[in-house]
Amino acid sequence: MTTSAVVAEAPVSAPAATVLHTVTIDLGERSYPIVIGAGLLDDPATWAGLPRASCAAIVTNTVVAPLYLARLRAALQPHYARVLEVVLPDGEAHKDWPTLNRIFDALLAAGADRKTVLFALGGGVIGDMTGFAAACYMRGVPFVQVPTTLLAQVDSSVGGKTAINHPLGKNMIGAFYQPARVVCDLATLVTLPPREFAAGLAEVIKYGPIADAAFQDWVEANIERLVARDAAALAYAVRRSCEIKAAVVGQDERESGLRAILNFGHTFGHAIEAGLGYGVWLHGEAVGCGMVMAAELSRRLGLVSAAWVARLERLVAAAGLPVRAPTLGADNTARYLELMRIDKKAEGGEIRFVLVNEAGQAMVRPVPDALVAEVIEARGSAT
Repeated sequence: MTTSAVVAEAPVSAPAATVLHTVTIDLGERSYPIVIGAGLLDDPATWAGLPRASCAAIVTNTVVAPLYLARLRAALQPHYARVLEVVLPDGEAHKDWPTLNRIFDALLAAGADRKTVLFALGGGVIGDMTGFAAACYMRGVPFVQVPTTLLAQVDSSVGGKTAINHPLGKNMIGAFYQPARVVCDLATLVTLPPREFAAGLAEVIKYGPIADAAFQDWVEANIERLVARDAAALAYAVRRSCEIKAAVVGQDERESGLRAILNFGHTFGHAIEAGLGYGVWLHGEAVGCGMVMAAELSRRLGLVSAAWVARLERLVAAAGLPVRAPTLGADNTARYLELMRIDKKAEGGEIRFVLVNEAGQAMVRPVPDALVAEVIEARGSAT
């Protein structure tokens, strides 16, 4: 993993393209850079050196397209004879087979060949769906992540996890498929609605408890700057988050062990998303609440103190995220357990959770249902 500051003194909001950091995902022949900076989207130089092709396809959604589609298309045109546009409906509720098939329909209708490069322009839903489409189309074509949300820049665009949802579980149908490049243009974060921005902060917060206690300290000390979208604070948060994820993915690309720690808060969070219906709570909102629940579970197992749980809860709340779990029906606890048993970390009917200690270390363990039920009952009451 390497990190370099190319033009560190330039302001993040500079109109000219400015590369602030490059973090490398080290996967041998499948290694690729995460380029972090400002003004990158509009600069044709950003897109040089990608796999050669006559055709590119930008996949985006109805919210992002009016903001950035024309700009990315103009920057890609010096490199590709044809640039296709695929505009999908917005939202987690559309992360499904029918919407995925719209990407294939567009590619086939245009005669896109096996060298066509797909560009995922948007948040986590677009990144996941475009990556999955790239993994499947003609048995695999190159793709590039162009994340425009904080959540996507610090988490979902990095590491090659691609998937769609099923009514019974989130991200249950997909593939590990690495991009050729990730381009994080920090200037795109300016247009994020407050709720979407807060959702991204959940994924920033998670890296401290699982891997870097000093980073947790830094996030606590700078949460007001982050909420205010201070340029320098955001640049550091995105860089450090990508560094931590790159180090984990480089050791465990296909989540056979270590990589599972990146799912801190996600077992509870995915149950919330599926139980409420995808899109009712944003992914980051569910993860924020899920981290507090996972911290409470860790406390009941003697791994952290009550004071540490309270500290994490204050941080999640300061980011503008929910800290009390919603009710998922008349038999609330049973419904949570049912949904969590479908989680990808579950084995042999046992629900496995990412737990943490106060040293910034994480572990994955099965936990008795009775103890999980106690946490669900203690941490509930959100409407």
